[in-house]
Amino acid sequence: MPHIVFRGINIQQLKNISKPLLEELADICECGTDNFTFELPSSVFVFNGEETEAFPLIEVKWFERGQQIRNLFAQAVTNYLLELGLPEVEVVFTAYSEEAYYTNGKHCAE
Repeated sequence: MPHIVFRGINIQQLKNISKPLLEELADICECGTDNFTFELPSSVFVFNGEETEAFPLIEVKWFERGQQIRNLFAQAVTNYLLELGLPEVEVVFTAYSEEAYYTNGKHCAE
């Protein structure tokens, strides 16, 4: 954890940035790189009856780490994606509560 879902980029772009981005995010969160997952779902976007390209929307699902860490995290993700030549990047966070997150049947607050 964190689980990061990338939309609006392709697999090669994610592969190109994944290692340095992962290392920077682990430093920001002060945790190991093995705590992260990167996901790139296959999606089709439709607008006004036509297929359209997705805009870069990055969803971060994690245990809350505070505004300062969130700001650094969002800026790091944004910087790497803008370096790919994307015109805009949006990052959104979803915070899980430890009481509502279970591993092997036990919530993480225990």
